[in-house]
Amino acid sequence: MKKIKKVLVANRGEIALRIMRSCREMGILTVAVFSEADRNALFVRYADEAVCIGPPASSESYLNGKKIIEVCKKLKADAIHPGYGFLSENAEFAREVEKSGIIFIGPPAEAMEMMGDKLSAKATAKKHNVPMVPGTEGAIDDIKQAKKVAKEIGFPILIKASAGGGGKGMRIVENENVLEEEVSRASSEAKSAFGDGAVFIEKYVEKPRHVEIQILADKHGNVVYLFERECSVQRRHQKVVEEAPSTVLTPEIRKKMGECAVNLSKACGYVGAGTVEFLVDAKKNFYFLEVNTRLQVEHPVTEMITGIDLVKEQIKVAQGEKLSFKQDDLKINGHSIEIRVYAEDPANNFLPDIGKLISYKVPQGAGVRVDDGFEEGMDIPIYYDPMIAKLISYGKNREEAIERMIRAIDEYKIIGVETTLPFCKFVLQHEAFISGNFDTQFVQKHFSPEKLYIQSEDEAQIASIVSARLFNSLKKNLTDNHISRTTVSKWKKNRISDRD
Repeated sequence: MKKIKKVLVANRGEIALRIMRSCREMGILTVAVFSEADRNALFVRYADEAVCIGPPASSESYLNGKKIIEVCKKLKADAIHPGYGFLSENAEFAREVEKSGIIFIGPPAEAMEMMGDKLSAKATAKKHNVPMVPGTEGAIDDIKQAKKVAKEIGFPILIKASAGGGGKGMRIVENENVLEEEVSRASSEAKSAFGDGAVFIEKYVEKPRHVEIQILADKHGNVVYLFERECSVQRRHQKVVEEAPSTVLTPEIRKKMGECAVNLSKACGYVGAGTVEFLVDAKKNFYFLEVNTRLQVEHPVTEMITGIDLVKEQIKVAQGEKLSFKQDDLKINGHSIEIRVYAEDPANNFLPDIGKLISYKVPQGAGVRVDDGFEEGMDIPIYYDPMIAKLISYGKNREEAIERMIRAIDEYKIIGVETTLPFCKFVLQHEAFISGNFDTQFVQKHFSPEKLYIQSEDEAQIASIVSARLFNSLKKNLTDNHISRTTVSKWKKNRISDRD
């Protein structure tokens, strides 16, 4: 067993900083690799060592696996942690890392290939009797055959890219007339995003819930599941609000899904942290969706309800340690919610926004966690994902977690760019979310930009009423207790200042 003493973090932003913090607590040194656009980023300053590896474009920096391995060797780092995105699910990179005598903090390349490719993962899942959504068994190479399959399973159908995720190469098709065109578009988008244009067809599950199971496996054959995360509130097939546990699962369904996830991971020799994703329909039937062979963006909600630091566990597993706990040791404690704070304008179809963070104040207090990589005065770069931060709340139950999240959103002050904070507050206050009666179509069913304006006007009206009542109360005290007019004037001045 080789003890890891120095880790190169092959990523940027909040996830790089989050990994480095766990490393520091473990007494492990860290190396940051960064592009020219990130020269002044927080993660670069936080690391023990930092090396610029290229221009802003990802292809010339964060996706330059060869350069990253060279830096790792030069600085004598023992391991590479890929975070998520970029090279985190690139089996060839993982293989080259291991060939170089460096520990890859993630699954073996073979397991990544088997589970990271959706078609391969589906084939493995089928062998192990995991419930599957009806569809093609392989990539589409004959449009006539695709049309035949589509007719058999019935429209609407879903076209999906075999490689990658995040909504890229995905299309909902309502009828046969547009099938060929949408297959071509999805394939082109997949080729551009992942270098692989293979796409396949699945039956579109209506009113689906997106529920995923967190797994953790060591090199000694031990595998556990750390319960589920509900990820149904999405825009453009990308998650915006996540929570743990899900409001839709019973203990029995949770156990069945967890055992399916564990069996899949054992089948491919999986090691490390991973996520098995499922769709859950209105009747609580669940269907295998895909496997993410890396740490997930939304991993903090699992950490909050289990008390387990997933990054530390990844590192321990990578250096050969056995899991220090068994399935029966794991319990769900309380409830946690995460929102992704994107530099996007929800009033303009969630278009990315760029600019300087003129003011940036994060919320604090009990049950609130912020994973971010920015500070006041920094620019939001145009080259990468527009996520500014992940805001996480925790409570003894779901109601308290929601209340704390709303309070934290109100305290989060960002001036300089538009963000998804108002949208996330809209979600948390919506009856469908509060009741737990929602699915992946939440945005389409319940949200429109004008509702944000209505929400803002309502809040302004409430603030005006409260201010008026406070002022009238002060005037009464002025008469009753002879408070000086100077006191009233100061109060009015402060109110004006607060509104600014």
